[in-house]
Amino acid sequence: MSFVQILEFDTNRVAEVESLMNEWRTQTEGTRYVRREVVAKHRDRPDHYVAIVEFSSYEDAQRNSRLPETDQFNAHMAKLCERPVEFSNYDVIRDKS
Repeated sequence: MSFVQILEFDTNRVAEVESLMNEWRTQTEGTRYVRREVVAKHRDRPDHYVAIVEFSSYEDAQRNSRLPETDQFNAHMAKLCERPVEFSNYDVIRDKS
């Protein structure tokens, strides 16, 4: 069963967040477990964003979390946000295009 993690965060430094995300992708090429990621900006709440990160399984998400680059990413991300990043974990029960 696939798995998604949703990160909610507030930042007025979105360009730096985007750069950090790109850096993480480069550093983890060939070792990360992320299948897909989508980042969206809230229309009615300035500086509020969500990142929806898809994995093949919960176990792959845990492997991804244990990458040293992910730890570094999370530490830097915390400095770019107005409040702590909120993480929510979901098992996918329906996936249709």
